[in-house]
Amino acid sequence: MNLTNYFKRKSSDFDSSSSSNSNPAKIDINNLPWDPSERKPIASYHPSQRDDIRRAYLARGPCQPKVKEFPQRDICGNLRRFRREWFKEYGNWLEYSEKSDKAYCLYCYLFKESGQKEAFVNEGFNGWNKKDRFTSHVGDINSFHNKACKKGEDLRKAEQSIHVAFEKQTDKQKKEYKIRLSTSIILIKALLKGGLPFRGHDESEDSLYRGHFLEFLKLLGEINESIGNVILGNAPRNNQMTSPPIQKDICNCFAQEVLKQIFEELGDEVFSILVDESRDISKKEQMAVILRYVDKLGPVKERFIGLVHVMETSALSLKSAVDELFARYNLSLTKVRGQGYDGASNMAGEFNGLKALILKENSSAYFVHCFAHQLQLVIVALANNHDELYKFFQEVSNLTNVVCGSCKRIDIGREKQREALRESIGRLEVETGSGKNQELSLARAGDTRWSSHYKTLLRLYQLYPTVIEVLEHIEKWGEVNASKRQASGLQKYMKTFDFVYYLHLMKEILGVTNKLCETLQKKDQDILIAIGQVKSTKKEL
Repeated sequence: MNLTNYFKRKSSDFDSSSSSNSNPAKIDINNLPWDPSERKPIASYHPSQRDDIRRAYLARGPCQPKVKEFPQRDICGNLRRFRREWFKEYGNWLEYSEKSDKAYCLYCYLFKESGQKEAFVNEGFNGWNKKDRFTSHVGDINSFHNKACKKGEDLRKAEQSIHVAFEKQTDKQKKEYKIRLSTSIILIKALLKGGLPFRGHDESEDSLYRGHFLEFLKLLGEINESIGNVILGNAPRNNQMTSPPIQKDICNCFAQEVLKQIFEELGDEVFSILVDESRDISKKEQMAVILRYVDKLGPVKERFIGLVHVMETSALSLKSAVDELFARYNLSLTKVRGQGYDGASNMAGEFNGLKALILKENSSAYFVHCFAHQLQLVIVALANNHDELYKFFQEVSNLTNVVCGSCKRIDIGREKQREALRESIGRLEVETGSGKNQELSLARAGDTRWSSHYKTLLRLYQLYPTVIEVLEHIEKWGEVNASKRQASGLQKYMKTFDFVYYLHLMKEILGVTNKLCETLQKKDQDILIAIGQVKSTKKEL
């Protein structure tokens, strides 16, 4: 594949409810609907026609009122005045539909993005007396609206498009451009394959290490003279193919190629959908979507198809995001045969959850709550209902924080463990060999994965004498009185019969349930085998 054409391919080729390979229906550009309430969503048009349609609407401009006075319908004495003020202030993008008596945004309609609200786009807005809604729609410089306006302005400037600029270049410039582009693509492919970060903390020319992308690009230039002559400092300042937006565009091309392969493998077969909510480092709520299906050769496959930013986590909002994602990739809810979520009410609610909303459209989309998650919920509920067990796990958590509270304490624990191991080897009490007697430390239990408590208890069982010695050292040589008292209390509790009893008891119980939990999480697990494992676990307990 020609790499230049590969880079120029738009991700919008997959952003359509109709196949990008099908022939587009003929559309009369001169007879497009004028009233905003009568327009079809821009995503419903074929990708090859969208820019022409956008140019036609931009050439017309926003649909403004045809008469001086607005309709007589009035819920407020000043409503007509409000309308005139808003069109006077926001007339460069605000549109009016006489048919529905609602306001629309021309730019947001033409360049609607995933996660953007429907008001001012397809549904229209008629809260004329709410000026704050108009202001919030415009938003800050990075808002959906301002991004859409920027795209509209760029589309108007056809002479600045990449196609026009590329045709003006000489053969030599075209060749150099292809070398830069090909090198960036090859390098980005390698970084993506290794899951390595692109950017560096300091990418200035004075930095010792400018990040993986720029440093590896420089290395390629040193190895290959033909590449070194056209990249970085030897390239035009505005055409180096190293900026973060260029990197993201190329990554998006790879992502779309991967998705294309997934959908080709899925074909027209049925599938299940797995959805979970997550939050990224910038505190944005994300919805992760995974497809589970059986490929043509028989194995069960689970494929991640994307993260969708959701403004709220209500069931209706999540359902709307799922519908939009399905429309983008030409998927149908009628093909869904299974749903998998956690037990939250907005996901698995019997009447108003995402599960129920999808079941209303497709009764064959059976919901299955993760068996491993159910098992862990049962264990947590039982443990928390027993006062002594609750206290035991609280003390284990405190113990982990104290013993692993600093690098110095961890080093003391390792040294104590090493000394105990030397003595055991000298008495021939332990076997030696490759991979045996590895260095251990206490593991912190996770807040959301109860099975991680098993690893903590197992380590505590193995390092019990070492932990006691570390606590004694903290009690004797600790620099803070609070730490000394805490270490003393934990040491006394660890030497009680109750602590030792619950340590052995929960280690055995969690050891059995942990095996079942790992078995239930296998993606190729058979339901009959899983039921058999549950029965055998009950017998062991």
